[in-house]
Formats: sequence, C-alpha cells, structure tokens
Amino acid sequence: MKKVLFVCLGNICRSPLAEGIFRKMVEEAGLQNKIWIDSAGTSSYHIGELPDYRTCQVAEKNGIILSHRARQVRKEDFVEFDYILAADRSNLKHLQNLQNQIPHSKAKLHLMRDWEGKNLEVPDPYYGTMKDFEQGYDLLEKTLKLFLEHLQKELNQTYIVEVEKSNC
Repeated sequence: MKKVLFVCLGNICRSPLAEGIFRKMVEEAGLQNKIWIDSAGTSSYHIGELPDYRTCQVAEKNGIILSHRARQVRKEDFVEFDYILAADRSNLKHLQNLQNQIPHSKAKLHLMRDWEGKNLEVPDPYYGTMKDFEQGYDLLEKTLKLFLEHLQKELNQTYIVEVEKSNC
C-alpha cells in the first residue's frame, strides 16, 4: 500500500481539497485498497476545524464531500507515509527541516505540482475570492491526475516484483 499525505499551512484549504480530489480519483480507479490518503498542516492554527467553507463549496460543486478535521504534521508522518506533498515552497522547506530530524524517515517530499514541472505551487486562496478557490481546484485536479498515473506505475512495478519473488 502507498500512503500519501497532502500538506499546506493550516490544513483547511489546499491540502484537504487535494485529499478529497485525490480520494475521489483513487476510488474511481478502484485503488482505494492500495492507496491511503490524508492531509495535514505545518501550523497549529486550525487543529480540529473542518475545511474552510469556500473549500467545502468548491468540493461539493465537484461531487466531493469533505469531512476531514485539520491536524498538524507529526514526526511519525515521515515514517508512515511514502509521499508527503506540499502545496508551496514555504511548506516544503518546513517539511524538509522536520524530515532532517527524523532518522528513519522514508517519505519522499515533493510539491503537489511536481508532476507538471519543478517549483510549481498551488497558490493559497485563503485571503482571496471564490474564484481563487475554484482555480485551486482546477490546478489540483490537473496535477493529481498526473500524480495518480505516477503512483499506478509504481504500484504495477511493485506487483511485478512481488509476483517474481513468489515464483522463485
């Protein structure tokens, strides 16, 4: 099983939206038993809160119901998750600093949009308008399709290796 953690600053806008979009894609691909998904924030500003109401509106408009409660990234996440994807460079840097303190970290750190090209960020819509949240949805949907393709290839390679081992 592959485990993916989406991270933004407060875990109420970009990362829960990414979690919801990706969860829907994974379910539509029939991979819910092979990919575990969660989200978190680098700050403690909104721990326990539901996603921002605008995030929920954009998700619902696209057939996604968000019930995630905000949480902060934990040291255990770097051992538990295979991928930790940050919304922007600032959060990525924070995650890299945390990861340096974890001797047994296995997580691969990336920006959420790395599958489109390097250093592309998902802009924070928090102080913006509804249009900013909708644009965030569009960016995430596009890039997460590419990330899912990447994970599917990884899962297929893992399956091939497991089958080869069992035939020995």
